[in-house]
Amino acid sequence: MRKKRLGSRKIETGNLRKRQTVNEMVAELKKLGRTENDYRRRSLEIHGLICAKCAREFDETNKHLLTVHHKDGNHHNNPPDGSNWENLCAYCHEDEHSRGQLGDYLKDDHR
Repeated sequence: MRKKRLGSRKIETGNLRKRQTVNEMVAELKKLGRTENDYRRRSLEIHGLICAKCAREFDETNKHLLTVHHKDGNHHNNPPDGSNWENLCAYCHEDEHSRGQLGDYLKDDHR
């Protein structure tokens, strides 16, 4: 049986191989997380602390319940003008994403 090495991984970059330590991976993930937080912060600034669906208003104490929904479903499409975002409360966001599943279920005629 072959032993696996923990704590590093190989990353293919063209013909070059680079070993990445756990600390480097964590730093990379934190950097990616900051990008996500940046579009959330911008969306909250642009659209305000209100759910676009149910119109519930939020403040600093409960704004963690307000999420950013990507209208086109592409989480990488983050235009600076916020045109692909709408702020939805956690409940409305869940409802938005579960509607397709319900439609698919009903379309398959489960009776």
